[in-house]
Amino acid sequence: MKQKKAQVKMQQTAFMLIAVTIFLVMAGMFIIVIRFSSLQDTAELLEERNALLLVSKIADSPEFSCGNAFGSPRSNCIDTDKVIALTGRLRDYSGFWGVSGIEIRRIYPAEAGTECSSENYPECGKITVVPSEQGTGVSNFVSLCRKEQEQSSSRIYDRCEIGKIVVVYGD
Repeated sequence: MKQKKAQVKMQQTAFMLIAVTIFLVMAGMFIIVIRFSSLQDTAELLEERNALLLVSKIADSPEFSCGNAFGSPRSNCIDTDKVIALTGRLRDYSGFWGVSGIEIRRIYPAEAGTECSSENYPECGKITVVPSEQGTGVSNFVSLCRKEQEQSSSRIYDRCEIGKIVVVYGD
């Protein structure tokens, strides 16, 4: 009789250990699922942040930036005279930046959405640096600066306007 009681106690202990182990495994799986669901959100936020940094990096690259041409160095300032002069050649840079498209738009003063070329510049509204393919577009506000001459005199001054640079990267 004592042997049967001992066997039953051992079986109860074994079943209890198995139940506790199953419970801990399920709790661990629940924690892992919650952890990985937030990981996806974190990855999307990181991708969006990197895209915004890429936009600023492109705006401050030597091919676009104002540099010291307007007095002091400026951040997020695009020299539109330089971009118009390089527009034909900048299409070769599409692989360099790793983007599907780059477009610069003037916001204020508002101008019709006409494409800029050397013939109609500065009376235009957008410059397509790299033709846009499909993908996700990220934009940032920039200063669009150029040298301009007064009508009444030969004085040259700096003219800056509000613009937006849109970078399209592939999915």
